[in-house]
Amino acid sequence: MGITIRHEKEEDYFEVENMTREAFWDLYKPGCVEHLLVRQLRKSEAFLPELDYVAVDGDTIVGNIIYTKAIIESESGQATVLCMGPLTVLPSQQRKGIGSSLLRHTAEKAKEIGYLAIVIFGSPAYYHRFGFRNAKQYHIQTSDGNNFDAFMVLDLSDNGLTDIRGRFFADAAFQIDKKDLEEYEKRFPYKEKHKKEGQLA
Repeated sequence: MGITIRHEKEEDYFEVENMTREAFWDLYKPGCVEHLLVRQLRKSEAFLPELDYVAVDGDTIVGNIIYTKAIIESESGQATVLCMGPLTVLPSQQRKGIGSSLLRHTAEKAKEIGYLAIVIFGSPAYYHRFGFRNAKQYHIQTSDGNNFDAFMVLDLSDNGLTDIRGRFFADAAFQIDKKDLEEYEKRFPYKEKHKKEGQLA
């Protein structure tokens, strides 16, 4: 596999957003929001360009991973952690290890920089292989105090995150406005939305 991993450049932005749209279309809901989410996250002060990578095959971008700063808030204060996602691979290139390579590469970079943990919402069947565990094991809850299998943490520290516990708050850029999405969709070729079995309610 002749895949190169490099930092995303500004001239890559629209290609990455279009790839993200293709990858997530009808996956969790009719249509998707992830392509606009990527755009919004890049504009956020929480965005981390040093951990924004693409996977390239020749001249074609086939994958992307993006990170933002997030906080875990407890009675004793706040701790900064990473929120990963979206992690995107072009549909025709999925199941070839591209997503795994992007995740492993950036997790190592994040650890070198000194970040303590990566927090995600994703599929346990996929992410457990990388060391992600249910956030409950680290006494971390969602912002509303809940926990569920898809809410996971990857410990990058050397002390088992013993000093971090509390509620997790992602950046406000994760909030998608329906009108903004409708306007943004006009930049792309029309795609019909479908309700499918397995989509989130």
